Amino acid sequence: MSETQQIEPSADERTKNQVSLIEAALYVTGKPLDVGVLGSILNMRSEEKIRKLATVLKEKYAQHPGALEVLELSDGRYVMQLKPGFSKSVKRLATRQLLTPGPLKTLSYIALRQPVAQSHVVKVRGNLAYGHVKQLRDMGLISEEKLGRSKVLRTTASFCDYFNLSQDSRLMKKQIQQIIEELKSTQSGAPRPAQTQEAQANLPQEAETKHPQEETNPAQPSEPTNASGQ
Repeated sequence: MSETQQIEPSADERTKNQVSLIEAALYVTGKPLDVGVLGSILNMRSEEKIRKLATVLKEKYAQHPGALEVLELSDGRYVMQLKPGFSKSVKRLATRQLLTPGPLKTLSYIALRQPVAQSHVVKVRGNLAYGHVKQLRDMGLISEEKLGRSKVLRTTASFCDYFNLSQDSRLMKKQIQQIIEELKSTQSGAPRPAQTQEAQANLPQEAETKHPQEETNPAQPSEPTNASGQ
């Protein structure tokens, strides 16, 4: 065979390689990716074809036992993450920064009330909220905009990725409310749906005022489920 002759890969081989590229992209980023990003990796424009390939990968993980799963989120993005049953056992090995209950409650309040003035957050959550806001801003979970003597706070796209929530603000607020309601039902004895276990582990039951002394010795929440831990 001459050097100019090439063996073209079969259709099955091309498909396997494309699915593997999606798998690699989800693994290395450790966060949800939309069809546009996946298309840029695949050098493909057809959203239908990209979603078919992503579905193949999702079904591949669903059919085999293991610690990881691939999910399609409500906003159409795809994510690779730990299955709920494994996060608690390995969270101490995670390298990403964890949120303690105090900042987590403040974040939940901001997410539900946004856009909300920082002065109002401090009035509800107490003076410790100033430190919480700084930490959340440094982590890229919230943004701020000056408004007179105060600042208006909002969550960012990174916040949605961190908790696997929709980037649509109205849908995201509904998701958080649903998680909180399901947490209340769980604590009252009702069964908890498996698909919300991870989100519930990361969001507080209430986003209301707590006395600062309650945050003296907080316990770590469960680690978010992104597989690469970034």
